[in-house]
Formats: sequence, C-alpha cells, structure tokens
Amino acid sequence: MATVSIKQDPSVLAARLTKAAETAAAAKLDALLISPGSDLRYLLGAGGESHERLTCLVLPADGRPALVVPKLEEPGFADIPLAELGIEVVTWVDGQDPHAMVADLARRGGEPSRLAVADVMPALHTIPLRAALPDAEQVLAGTVLRELRMRKDAAEIEALRKAGAAIDRVHARMAEFLKAGRTEAEVGADISAAIIEEGHTEVAFVIVGSGPNGASPHHDVSDRVIERGDVVVVDIGGPIAEGYNSDCTRTYSVGEPAQADVRETYAVLEAAQRAAVEAVRPGATAESIDAAAREPIAAAGFGEYFVHRTGHGIGLDVHEEPYIVGGNAAPLEPGIAFSVEPGIYLPGRWGARIEDIVIVTEDGVESVNNQPHELVVLPA
Repeated sequence: MATVSIKQDPSVLAARLTKAAETAAAAKLDALLISPGSDLRYLLGAGGESHERLTCLVLPADGRPALVVPKLEEPGFADIPLAELGIEVVTWVDGQDPHAMVADLARRGGEPSRLAVADVMPALHTIPLRAALPDAEQVLAGTVLRELRMRKDAAEIEALRKAGAAIDRVHARMAEFLKAGRTEAEVGADISAAIIEEGHTEVAFVIVGSGPNGASPHHDVSDRVIERGDVVVVDIGGPIAEGYNSDCTRTYSVGEPAQADVRETYAVLEAAQRAAVEAVRPGATAESIDAAAREPIAAAGFGEYFVHRTGHGIGLDVHEEPYIVGGNAAPLEPGIAFSVEPGIYLPGRWGARIEDIVIVTEDGVESVNNQPHELVVLPA
C-alpha cells in the first residue's frame, strides 16, 4: 500500500476518533477495525488502498487505539500525528501474523463480542480476522461511520466547493473536445487530460454517451463516432488533493439536435432537476427530494424512462450516504452533501441527465456546480 498522508488539523482528527469511539460504544461494539480506504482517510488522513499486507486501525470503544502496519509501510505514516493522537504503532514484518496482532489488541479490554470491520476490507483480511476472533460477531463499520461522514465540516465543504469549481472548468471547455467525427473514446481521453489540468489528482470516471449510447446511464466511452445532431451525455469527476470528489453531468448537442423531440423533452428534465434542488432544505427527507425530481418527469409521460435514484452522497467516496431515493425517510441536515441528477433515457434513441452536487445549508441549499443547465449546443 502506497500511503499518502493528507495534511489535517490534528484537533479535527482527534475529534473524529473520539466521536467514532463514542458512536461505537453506543452501538454496543467493542472496537472498529479500519483498513485502508476512505474511512481510514477520514479518521487519520491516510490515503491508499488495502493489499495483501494488512494495515489496520484498531479503535476500541473504550481504550487506546493502535495502528497495525507493515514495517515497510511505516514511513508512509510519518506525516500523520499518530503520537499526538495517542495512537500506538505496532509494526510487523513478513512471516509474522498481523491478524493475530489485531486480535490481541482487540482483546485488551476483554474478549470482544462485537466488532465492526471497514466496509471495504477485503475478504483476505476479514476471514483471517474472523478465525483469529472466532467468538466475535463481525458487522460493518459503515453503520457507525456513515453518520459522522455524512455531516461535512467547514473544511470538507470548502474542499467540495473546490472540487466543484474544478469540474466546472472542464465542462466549460467541452467545445474543445466534443465535435462531430470524433469517437467517444477520443473525446474521453481529452476530457481525462483536462480533469487533471483543472486541478484533480486523478480521473475517477468519464462517461461520454452519444446518440443512443446516452440512453445507457452508466455508459463509459466507445468507438462510436459522434455525429452532427447527436445529443451527448457527459458525466465526469475525480478527487482533488484534499481527497474530496467532484461529480457533474451536463448534456450537450453537437450542432442542432437531429431529433424533433429533444428540446421539449429536455425542458421537462431541466424543470425536474430545478424542482429537486429547490426542495433541498434542513428537515426535508431524502425521499422527498427524489419525489420532487420524479413527479414532473412522470407527469410529462416519461416516468418509466427515469430509471435510477435521484442522487447519492459524496465526499471522500464518489458514492456514499445518504442516497436520495424513495423509501429513505432520513431527514437532511446542514452539512450533508449529495448529487441531484435526474435523467430521461429513451432506449435506442438518446438520453439526457443534469447533475449538480449540493450542500444542505442552515436555511436551504448551496450548489457547488454552476455551469449552465440548459441543453448546450456546441459547434459541430
């Protein structure tokens, strides 16, 4: 695991660790076992991914936390204030059993009965940990940490604004890339380069869905040649240096739309997305925002062509809690950030989607994306 430390205020990290331990105790958990991924990044400011060598933060509900880390990975944590945070560092070398080390640390307060493991911890670690702690029930740590991570603090909100502005700059350049006669893959490669140029550290995804491919919400790119008159869905995003992600969709037409129903149908979508954003406020439920987007589309006769939820939370992960979907009665609170992205997809013909990242404020909503929402007609 190549560890990348993200500079964080130690007091912020300390508060997160304390709150996570308190929340674990309230959930009757003995400890959280957090491997590399967005949860570890949230708690320690440590980037990177899990590999075959185990790295694991053992965060007891009551007691001193410890970080089990391969000796060869320890230098990657040098910039993280582990001592200041009161975290014991336990290193291991090849040939030792790190899962047994984690088990020993988890037993410091007595034999544990319930442990929460990181949602993204790979099976090559969860199964050995289960064997090392056979009497402890394993549950997902996301049930504890998502409540913390959903409510962004001031620094997180500023990072989301920065990410939103960076992806807006890429959309503002779309006329450079999106032209008739080019393939989706060629356009996607140029967009990927622009995502980096405009301030992201990497490309998380690029969707260029032209013509009938736009009717597939999770289309990628293909060798299809973009034609004059095509409607093209462009959904792009990635993380900035602070680790927080952008995600923004706009729909373009290469020259005037070739199909007669495009503008009238797109106007329905634009009204639906606007209605959903305007419905965002503290106390509104996630499902009420989904309904606000869905109702105008259904009323216009396109309900069956809106085939996904209205949105998803965003932060250190592109997709995280809360999910803006029917059946989610969770009330929105200030600091919660999520996408609002209704779409209309006409199979075999064309599709369209409009997506902004919004943040719930004390009295309403703030959008971090500010490129035009109307159908953008580009020179062919």
